[in-house]
Amino acid sequence: MSRRVRTRGTYVLRALFALCLVLLVVAPASSASPPGGSPFETAGKSPFCEKLGSKVQASSGAQMYCFGPQSNGPGTPDRVRSPLTLHPAASSRIRNVDAASPSEDVSPSGVQAYGQSEVSTAAVGPYVVEAWNDSTGFFSPCPSPRYKEELTGYGFSNDGGRTFRDLGGLPNDNCESYMYSGDPSVGGWSAGGKPYFYVSSLYLPTGFGSTIVYYIALSACQVVGSGTSARLRCGLPVIVAQSTECLTFKPSNFKFCSFLDKDFLTLDPVHGRLYVSYTDFGFSPMSSAGKVELAVCDIGTHVGGRGPAGGTPANPVCRQPHGAPPTPPYYLVTPGSSLGCENEGAYPAVDTRTGDVYVAYEYNWATNVFAGGSSCSGQPTQIRTVRVPFYCLPLRSTSPCGPPTNVAAARVVSMDAAFIPGYNRFPMNDFPRIAASPLKGTVSVVWNDARLHPTGDILLQSYELGSLTRVQSSPVVLNSVSGDRAWRFLPALRSSDDRGNLSVSWYDRRLSPSSAYTDVYAAVGVSPRTTARPRANVRITNVSSNWNANSSVIIPNFGDYTDSYVAPTSSTSTAGRLYVAWSDGRLGEPQPFNASVPIR
Repeated sequence: MSRRVRTRGTYVLRALFALCLVLLVVAPASSASPPGGSPFETAGKSPFCEKLGSKVQASSGAQMYCFGPQSNGPGTPDRVRSPLTLHPAASSRIRNVDAASPSEDVSPSGVQAYGQSEVSTAAVGPYVVEAWNDSTGFFSPCPSPRYKEELTGYGFSNDGGRTFRDLGGLPNDNCESYMYSGDPSVGGWSAGGKPYFYVSSLYLPTGFGSTIVYYIALSACQVVGSGTSARLRCGLPVIVAQSTECLTFKPSNFKFCSFLDKDFLTLDPVHGRLYVSYTDFGFSPMSSAGKVELAVCDIGTHVGGRGPAGGTPANPVCRQPHGAPPTPPYYLVTPGSSLGCENEGAYPAVDTRTGDVYVAYEYNWATNVFAGGSSCSGQPTQIRTVRVPFYCLPLRSTSPCGPPTNVAAARVVSMDAAFIPGYNRFPMNDFPRIAASPLKGTVSVVWNDARLHPTGDILLQSYELGSLTRVQSSPVVLNSVSGDRAWRFLPALRSSDDRGNLSVSWYDRRLSPSSAYTDVYAAVGVSPRTTARPRANVRITNVSSNWNANSSVIIPNFGDYTDSYVAPTSSTSTAGRLYVAWSDGRLGEPQPFNASVPIR
């Protein structure tokens, strides 16, 4: 079958949809008509897109899909460093590397794209992968060389992160119907002595049919060769999860299905599993504000063989059925709020000793601001953490278990209502990040919180594995400096190191609190059982980014999340290396940067 070229230049029409969304209301089933004409009309008439921004909030990937490129101002290149970045006491000698290449961010017609953000990273030995939301796809036709039409880009390093090669978009030969649409997550492991990486992402429709179904997909990637001649070979999309509800519009019988958003993955190398958590926006009063769900894939064994469901490291087998919708999710973490309070920002972690999975998410995000007189305006904002026992996670189409009844809830003084200078997303988020530490017997969450300072601190709360009993009586502050009116937000945490300790990174403006100059700092090698603030943090960035001098066609310009990843080491003198990924604006537009520091 020949592949028609869909010009991405017309994506600018989506910006017009954004102006009129406030006038749109989801039509009753009896009066709605099927979409037609272009993929942009498909997004514009989607019930989810029609209420995005007014009735629900969602990820950067969802906004890219629904609205296309969005205006962010002229963006004067930031050619002058903040004076404080030159101060010896504030300097950083850590190598900062752009994982992308601005010269690759050019469409086939010669349009420069502005905006590569919302990053994730993982490392296996000397090999590092970083992925990001890539605005080049807005302006590139289907198909384009190097899959430029895809909205999820990625880069590869074969020298421990010293240099990266921008590989374009994730491979997808089906862009006439579906495309990768951002919100990437990266995981990696070594099986049979060979390094493998997995990149998950939203996988959303660009074509038409009688039923519009939304997916999450992943690409399984293998390192081919070795050393500095190694390259990354990534496979075509593997469906991880699909819509679980559909709404039929009469009299046409056209169906729109539930929208899947904000995927994130974690690996269990001991049991050969890959898990993805995400939010499912449905149509019922409870599910319309977001169900949190979990998917599972068999990735084989650590020696490179087949797993129980027939999966291998290079060819995962994912267990949710993907056929004619509606289909149930593999596992339902929470069915949603009966009050309509939004659940979003779900992240998973694994206790590799038991195989139990822990999922943390934010309850009452955005509805704590936009709910008005509804019940959500009186509900506490919470970081909720649940345990899913391993016996609830068999490799079959659906789990035999219901939602967890043991839920640990940490109350949040939310930063949702913050207008952070230079950051063009409102509302802000307090999404948690989570990591299990089998050596310490804990599972920990971190988030940004305004309880101590209106501009935020980074807080840590740990729980006992299994029981979810609190370890600390109250959350611990991880930023070593406070009270300076500096904004601190979007922390990243993925896993524990070889000693069972945690390393957390985040955006921080301590060098110039009254400006939009932004750095990344980290608390490295922190015990999850600590009750004391760290004495010092590590500055990751060696140049501050002025967010008021950056151009981006993506909202939020620097994404909804950053990322960090602990790569273990066999050395007895260190506990591994911490790889940090963030969106950096030193070039005048957001670029996906990477840095690594030893954990001692």
